[in-house]
Amino acid sequence: MERRTMGAAALAVGAVGLGCMPMSWAYSSSRQRGEESLRAVHRALDLGSSLLDTADMYGPFTNELLLGRALKERRQDAFVSTKVGLLVGEQHIVANGRPGYVKRACDASLRRLQTDVIDLYQLHRADPEVPVEETWGAMAELVQAGKVRSLGLCAVGARSGRRSGTRLHDATIRQLQRVQQVFPVSAVQAELSVWSPEALETLLPWCEARGVGFLAAMPLGNGFLTGTLTPGQGFEPDDVRARHPRFTAEMMAANQPIVAGLRRIAARHGAGVTPAQVALAWVLAQGRHVVPVPGTKQERWVTENAGAEGIRLTPEDLTEVAELPRALGSWD
Repeated sequence: MERRTMGAAALAVGAVGLGCMPMSWAYSSSRQRGEESLRAVHRALDLGSSLLDTADMYGPFTNELLLGRALKERRQDAFVSTKVGLLVGEQHIVANGRPGYVKRACDASLRRLQTDVIDLYQLHRADPEVPVEETWGAMAELVQAGKVRSLGLCAVGARSGRRSGTRLHDATIRQLQRVQQVFPVSAVQAELSVWSPEALETLLPWCEARGVGFLAAMPLGNGFLTGTLTPGQGFEPDDVRARHPRFTAEMMAANQPIVAGLRRIAARHGAGVTPAQVALAWVLAQGRHVVPVPGTKQERWVTENAGAEGIRLTPEDLTEVAELPRALGSWD
């Protein structure tokens, strides 16, 4: 698989990564099976999808424990990315960016992951009660201590910008400008997909201008862009899509023209090419510093996703994607 470089630390990763969250968090808990997920991780590494993206909050903690089982055998094949800064309670999630906590959390992640170094340590969310420079400074000390190789920042989670007309990533860019003064940012993680292209406006250009890698989260639109979901199929109560404004039966039906467009493009690229692969190829086409991180827990989807790296969209394909109708949510 083609290799792409992650920012200031110049660490190379496979062009398509693996988001590990669905293996133990946020999606259909009844379908989460540890052994099946382990096979998916090993398949990703076999195919060169070396970037494994997790977080201590996924589970919580169980996602890192799961990856640790694979890393114990194949650490040299993997680029390990995990996150810090969010604590999961019974019915809530809160930020914690205190320097002492960040250092303890890193040590705990290292133990769970069964490794002595994390390749990319990301700040999941800034703590509003702690200056982000203090949190980032503690993370930089982890680099100096040899426990972490590079640092990344996750975009501020806010869909409200889509409704208010404000630029979605202004707050993230302000945070990036602040922490960049403390220690170099190697990567930024934010949602980017055919149906959520907002990062193209300001965040992606900011990263490109500074040589910062970009991890494209949810590049398959939480599974919608695969074309495998049926409007009205319903989701388990703990599945994030059960509360997502684009996954009501009405909105899933309304957004089918997006999937239809991806199918048309896939058909032009030959038998066996899927809408999901076209969606990932579109993300890959947004820049050499962009690495899509599709989440899955099954080998078959890992294999399909990795195959997107070999698809080269034409200028006509890209124009057709740009002309697809915008995605609708229940707020529209």
